[in-house]
Amino acid sequence: MGSLDTNPISLSAFPDDKAVFKPLNPEDVRAYLHKAVDFISDYYTNIESMPVLPNVKPGYLQDELSASPPTPSAPFDVTMKELRASVVPAMTHWASPNFFAFFPSTNSAAAIAGDLIASAMNTVGFTWQASPAATEMEVLALDWLAQLLHLPTTFMNRTSTGSGTGGGVILGTTSEAMLVTLVAARDATLRRSGSIGVSLLPRLAVYAADQTHSTFFKACRLAGFDPANIRSIPTGPETNYGLDPAMLLKVMQADVDTGLVPTYVCVTVGTTSSNAVDPVGAIADIAALFNAWVHVDAAYAGSACICPEFRHYLDGVEHVDSISMSPHKWLLTCLDCTCLYVRDAHRLSDSLETNPEYLKNDATESGEVTDLKDMQVGVGRRFRGLKLWMVMRTYGTAKLQEHIRSDVAMAKMFEDFVRGDNRFEVVVPRNFALVCFRIKPSGAMTEEDADEANRVLMENLNKTGKAYLAHTVVGDKFVLRFAIGSSLQEERHVRSAWDLIKKTANSIMAGSYFVL
Repeated sequence: MGSLDTNPISLSAFPDDKAVFKPLNPEDVRAYLHKAVDFISDYYTNIESMPVLPNVKPGYLQDELSASPPTPSAPFDVTMKELRASVVPAMTHWASPNFFAFFPSTNSAAAIAGDLIASAMNTVGFTWQASPAATEMEVLALDWLAQLLHLPTTFMNRTSTGSGTGGGVILGTTSEAMLVTLVAARDATLRRSGSIGVSLLPRLAVYAADQTHSTFFKACRLAGFDPANIRSIPTGPETNYGLDPAMLLKVMQADVDTGLVPTYVCVTVGTTSSNAVDPVGAIADIAALFNAWVHVDAAYAGSACICPEFRHYLDGVEHVDSISMSPHKWLLTCLDCTCLYVRDAHRLSDSLETNPEYLKNDATESGEVTDLKDMQVGVGRRFRGLKLWMVMRTYGTAKLQEHIRSDVAMAKMFEDFVRGDNRFEVVVPRNFALVCFRIKPSGAMTEEDADEANRVLMENLNKTGKAYLAHTVVGDKFVLRFAIGSSLQEERHVRSAWDLIKKTANSIMAGSYFVL
């Protein structure tokens, strides 16, 4: 029999309870979050007066804050003081009402509250059992949104008569939605061909218009498609830069004639560059001739389709395989929130599911639930459905539609301003709340001169800090993009921006186009 330990660890070796580190001390949680909420409220109160673009150089933050992590703790007030002094002045303020550069990154009180609560709960809802409410909430929010968009019931998780044939998942970005559907389309084509492994992969071809977001071409490479088989189909003013179905048919048939297998077509409703709209139904009909997967990227403009007057842009969606849209762009739900719907959920989960022993459970085995881990790239996932549900539950359909219509009305107003000034032109017909415009050539000014004048106009506008615009190239022309949609924007901000544009243009055109 062994002897008893005659030197037990003394309780005095442990620190007193008061000295123990408690990162979720309830009093600290309350105090810190109250201060954070005050910061957020003050930020939105004062954001209009802040320069939209910061004037800092790369590496500035290490010069202002320590390049090495601190060893001792610091009062939370010190952390907040450094946040205000060093971080806020170097932010590009996407929430500013003077931000017109890119499609909006909208937000709302309900979304912030939902994201805060979801972050506090910090659930990791990879399976239904891991957090039933998280999965159920995501399913509910997606089905609510599907109804607002008047999507076919085949895209819904639940219908009035029971389970739907399709389903949805909330992902981080459109890039992820494209990637997972590309993988599903790839695998479905390989299975149909009877290919062993991926031997047929070098023959698979994918298609999109040249206005399609560059993330599509990146996702194609990640999914293993040969870059030589990624078709970027030219567009032009005759189709308002939308994809021409006749051209698509010609390209797909030519590929078939050379032994390639059409696999996936990306249709865009509201391209980033010019807000062009590809004809969903006509393209779906062409793709069906080749049994190719059709995905609709409606990241930005999909939100507008909750309004009946814009819903026709999705006509034909009942014939596509998947559609994604991002409420974090225009539906008042903060990043990250991209909603992906698929007509047949099993085609997605067959390519993405994982089933390790430690995740097996009765709910999954019953077949009554779809584990959301099997509809995305990774396994872990945030409680994204809560903020989307809170936005729809708090504001209701009527206010969300009012938000969209207000932005479109302001865009129409700006478009009228541009058309009323004979120095400028609207380059492509306005869709939704983006206006693409430029100083047009006049007199002795050549197209090259006009491009340079517009480049200087944009640079000078952005230097003021009073507005932020971005550019694109449409039909070989340097074009300014004026995107309306910040949650704080009002008509007065659009008017002030136009006044600034005119004033800056006056100074440029009074002298040399090439002088900053």
